[in-house]
Amino acid sequence: MKYRVLLFGIAFLLTLSTVASETPKPQSLVLPLECPGGDCPLLRGAPQTAGMRSGFVRLKPGATVGWHTTGKNEESLVILHGRGEARLEGQSAHAFTAPAVVYIPPATKHNVANVGDQLLEYVYVVAPAKEQ
Repeated sequence: MKYRVLLFGIAFLLTLSTVASETPKPQSLVLPLECPGGDCPLLRGAPQTAGMRSGFVRLKPGATVGWHTTGKNEESLVILHGRGEARLEGQSAHAFTAPAVVYIPPATKHNVANVGDQLLEYVYVVAPAKEQ
């Protein structure tokens, strides 16, 4: 009986290691920055990536993305076109003009606003933050 339990345990562990090794690894990608709407996901996280997500955002003058947080993840915005503000809860607005990069720490409630008179276009990148 002991041996059957031991053999079952070994078989179970081998099955788990086989399933884990069959999980596809992320592959390099090239994605076009095409976005007919306002917010178009590009990278969607695992298994496409090791955890990173990104998207292409286009905001009309006066528009915002709305207040949100990325939880334990950090976020960067690569500003491609236009003028805007990164509004972080409890802080003064951070004005930016393209080209620019905006960094938003983990667990920070924030909003992005187009304060210019042209389309604001940017790519956001959200990635798991390393535990401190």
